Amino acid sequence: MKKNYNYTRRKLYLPEYGRHIHEMVDSLLEIEDRVERTRQAKAVIAVMGNLNPTLRDTEDFKHKLWDHLFIMSDFKLDVDSPYQQPSRQELMLVPQKLRYPQTRIAFKHYGKYTQQFVRAVAAEAPNHIEEMVNVARYMRSKSYEFNNEHPNNESIIRDIRIMADGNEELDLSVLTTIRSEYRQHPVQRNAKRNNKQQRNNGRNKVQRGAKNQQRHNAHKQ
Repeated sequence: MKKNYNYTRRKLYLPEYGRHIHEMVDSLLEIEDRVERTRQAKAVIAVMGNLNPTLRDTEDFKHKLWDHLFIMSDFKLDVDSPYQQPSRQELMLVPQKLRYPQTRIAFKHYGKYTQQFVRAVAAEAPNHIEEMVNVARYMRSKSYEFNNEHPNNESIIRDIRIMADGNEELDLSVLTTIRSEYRQHPVQRNAKRNNKQQRNNGRNKVQRGAKNQQRHNAHKQ
């Protein structure tokens, strides 16, 4: 008995439809009458739609099924399709290669887009003090997340001047009112909570010891 293994058969262009659907498409190519071939193609489209009945009544889904039919026929099927028959070049487009960003991050602890923020604000009208203060507040919080300590305002102004290519002169007095707006890391919050609980437990233990000693002295008297 001759065995028919899959590796001896032709390649499946769309494996999700299975071998039987591909064999149906191959049988369409053997029909000489164009009208009959078109009628049989519509029957194959109906079978393909039954594989996903929830979407077979939508217009876009039908268009996709016809495209898949032509793909499985290796673009050799000649039928009267309700849609324009796609070409191999249209469906086999190779995406363009994306350029890897070559921009250098001046200060990594401030994040990738901080320098763009600074340059964008510096390029605006002269009255942008409030926006720059917001950027400085953001830089302060990001620096704390990275270094676990707050930078002084002089270093923030220096870094802003560097990221703005020297086109920003921010007065130190406008940053004096900046308060740190950050959230402690969960590990830090848990450690702080545990330390407080330990202090409370120790304080309660001392108080209980003092009360027990008072009761013991009163019992002796």
